[in-house]
Parts: sequence; structure tokens; C-alpha cells
Amino acid sequence: GKAKFPLVGDPTHALTNAFGVHIPEEGLALRGTFIINPELLIKTSEIHSNEIARDVKETVRKLKAAQYTAAHPGEVCPAKWNEGAKTIAPSIDLVGKI
Repeated sequence: GKAKFPLVGDPTHALTNAFGVHIPEEGLALRGTFIINPELLIKTSEIHSNEIARDVKETVRKLKAAQYTAAHPGEVCPAKWNEGAKTIAPSIDLVGKI
């Protein structure tokens, strides 16, 4: 179908090289997904070999977690957190318990 998000070409391989996903001998890139905040900091990165598919639901979950924690400093989204679920405050007491 038609993509509902912007697509970009990379004929010079500048982006794929910058993100460390370029395969020079093949002239291709590994499958990479990066969530970058407005301050241009990479919040998550996931790189797959081309024969392994990505899960868009998991990418959206991570994006929502990044947006939530940006809006709520001091809170942390635990593993498998979904929008609306409880967050936690980081603490040394939690080490090994989550």
C-alpha cells in the first residue's frame, strides 16, 4: 500500500553510513529503526539483518514511552510498558527486582 509517512532516498549512502547500517559490498543497508528526539538524541535504535522483520507495534510502543518520559521527567517506563500503564521512579532498590 501507500506509505503514510515520509520516505527518503539515500543515493550517496550518507545516512546509512552515519547510522552504521550500510553494507558497502552490497550497496544496501541493514534494516534500522531509530527514534530520535527533538534535541537530535537517539532514544532507541534497533538494527536487524535484512532477513529479520521488524515489529511496528513495538516501535510505536517505544515511541510512546519516549514521548511519555520526555513529558514526565523522573519517571521510567518499565519493560512491556504500554500507554496508560503505571511507570516507576528509578531507584537502586529496584535493581534485580524488575
